[in-house]
Amino acid sequence: MSVLHDPAVLSGLEQWRELPARQQPHWPDPEALHAATDRLETSPPLVFAGEADRLRELLASASRGEAFLLQGGDCAETFSELTADNIRDKVKTILQMAVVLTYGASMPIVKMGRMAGQYAKPRSSDTESRDGVTLPAYRGDIINGYDFTEKARVPDPQRLLDAYHNSATTLNLIRAFTQGGFADLRRVHEWNRGFMENPAYAQYDAFAGEIDRAIRFMAAAGADFDALRTVEFFSSHEGLLLDYERPLTRIDSRTGQPYDCSAHFLWIGERTRQLDGAHVDFFARVRNPIGVKLGPTSTVEDALSLIDRLNPDGEPGRLTFITRMGASKIRDVLPALVEGVTADGRPVTWVCDPMHGNGITSATGYKTRRFGDVIEEVRGFFEVHRSLGTVPGGLHVELTGSDVTEVLGGSEEIDDHALTRRYETLVDPRLNHQQSLEMAFLVAEMLRGA
Repeated sequence: MSVLHDPAVLSGLEQWRELPARQQPHWPDPEALHAATDRLETSPPLVFAGEADRLRELLASASRGEAFLLQGGDCAETFSELTADNIRDKVKTILQMAVVLTYGASMPIVKMGRMAGQYAKPRSSDTESRDGVTLPAYRGDIINGYDFTEKARVPDPQRLLDAYHNSATTLNLIRAFTQGGFADLRRVHEWNRGFMENPAYAQYDAFAGEIDRAIRFMAAAGADFDALRTVEFFSSHEGLLLDYERPLTRIDSRTGQPYDCSAHFLWIGERTRQLDGAHVDFFARVRNPIGVKLGPTSTVEDALSLIDRLNPDGEPGRLTFITRMGASKIRDVLPALVEGVTADGRPVTWVCDPMHGNGITSATGYKTRRFGDVIEEVRGFFEVHRSLGTVPGGLHVELTGSDVTEVLGGSEEIDDHALTRRYETLVDPRLNHQQSLEMAFLVAEMLRGA
């Protein structure tokens, strides 16, 4: 029997349907759902198995301290914001940050967008109530609409197909930007010079000057800049909606192994990482590199059990732990986790998510974060790994390329009043373009000392 049609592999991919699946919508029309998933199953893959294999190799390098992951993008993509300008500006911001980090770390930066699939979001409640009216919660554009109306909030399977087509468009643009000269190292550095012209960022001028001299030296020495005109750029999203992930899973013709071809990298959230749950079971069966979010209540036993399920053989680059502890807790909670996993011996890539543990509500009622808290969590992440002799492997950030005002602080000193100017997110607050670059310079200094 051909391994491409191994019934054990195919039946295993359906096992999640028999397990508790948290954070899934209640689809009102099973026939419409079946029609949509059937269409997804016959649609071309969005990414390819070989690309996911390449990313796994790079993440293995990051776990050894030979590379560093930069993962950034929206908390939740929306269909209405998927314009060429918005996609370009997010890619541009990640590339600018990567140039700064490359110089600071003197190592390759693995560039990954929370893009082309980040449409589903977990919610704390299945419903939302306003003025005595209760409707299903907004779970992201792949499921229902944001408007607080009965029609908008009904889960609609057609949105699965809309998400697929929007992801394909986004990936096409990303590939054009990163392979067509837009990502040329010299050009990206010129963009950073524009950042330096803002008086608020004068403290970074010396660092930017060092990068400038390094690039001029490379040019004078005859460096092959043609080789630096393109970059590898990978896609990722939380693998939350299993009715989307399963239909986009394909059997690789090279190996007969299943890959989730909705993205190169999928992660399991803090709310869906139950060992006996559907998400862990499903993602244990696909060959993509996989991440898991670990919050402040995570134990060593949790982490080791997740390794047993998701990477029992200890394949380098297969499993990434994305820690989201909060600035006030990371130095107390993270050391035991890192020590316990390190003692186990099977490799993981440690990545810091400094966003989700630092949420607050502003005096003006906005859901926000303080830039200082975000940076402090990153600083604690580096300090813990430095003290234990382990490797800080990457950074996972919610950001946008626009000049929104959603996160307090930074050199621009966004205050409570400023939040009202351009607070545009539908879910979680994001670093704006300037704050993202400011973070890159600060993290570059941490990498130098790591």
